Amino acid sequence: MEPNSVQWVGSPCGLHGPYIFYKAFQLHLDGRARILSLGDFFFVRCRAEDPICIAELQLLWEERTSRQLLSSSKLYFLPEDTPQGRRSDHGEDEVIAASEKVTVKLEDLAQWARTDISKWKRGLRDEVFTPLELRKDGQREALSRFRQSTHNSGLNFKDILKEKADLGEEEEDINVLILSYPQYCRYRSMRKRIQGKPSSVQADQFVLALGGVAAISQRSQILYCRDTFEHPTLVENESVCDEFGKSLHLSFCLRLKGFSAIAP
Repeated sequence: MEPNSVQWVGSPCGLHGPYIFYKAFQLHLDGRARILSLGDFFFVRCRAEDPICIAELQLLWEERTSRQLLSSSKLYFLPEDTPQGRRSDHGEDEVIAASEKVTVKLEDLAQWARTDISKWKRGLRDEVFTPLELRKDGQREALSRFRQSTHNSGLNFKDILKEKADLGEEEEDINVLILSYPQYCRYRSMRKRIQGKPSSVQADQFVLALGGVAAISQRSQILYCRDTFEHPTLVENESVCDEFGKSLHLSFCLRLKGFSAIAP
C-alpha cells in the first residue's frame, strides 16, 4: 500500500443500487497505517486555516460506475469555533455538530485526518479502564464490539477488529468519543459509583449497564453533543462532494429501510 493511498478493509457489507458499502478503510497517518471504521471518531482539519474538529465516520461506499471511493461524516466543533461562540451555558466537555453531514472522497478525508492535536484541551479524560484490565478474559474485544454495535445498528465488526489487532494499533493513541448529553450524564454518574472499586469489578458487564463507555485507550477523551449549528463555509470547501451527498439519503437507507446484505 502506497503511503498516501487508501483502501477498503474487509468485505463489502451491502449493496444499494450502484453503490457498494463498506465498514472500514485503511490510511496512513504520520507514516503509520491506521484503520478507521464506521462509528469511529477522529480529529480532522478541513482546510489549513480551519480549526481542528472531530469527525464521526458514518458511511463508506464505492460508486461502481466511476469507481469513486466516498465517505460521509458528521463534524463536531468546539463552541468557540462556531459563529455564535462559546456561551456561559456551554459545558467544558461540550461540542456542537454541524447540521449538514459532509461527503468527501476517501483520499481527501485521509488528508483531513490529524494526529497533532496539542492545542486541543477539551474532553473528560477516561481513567476507568486501562488496557491491561481490558485484555483480561477478552474484555477489550468485548467492549470494542459493544461500542461498535451501539453506533452501527448491529453490523458485525469481528473481521474489522481482527484487522485492527493484526495491524497492532497503538494503545497510546488518543481515542476520542462523543456521547449524547444523557449518555454523558450517565457516564459521569457511573464513574462516581464505581470509584474505588476493584479493577475486576470495574471491567464487569454491569458497568456497561450503568452507562459505561467502552473507551479502550488510557488517553481517551470523552465529550458530548446536544446541539447543532449551520456551518457558514463547509459548502465552499472544494473537497466536499455535494452532488453525491444530496443525490442520496444514504443514512436513511441504512438505518430505516436497510440494504441488501452481502457479508456478515
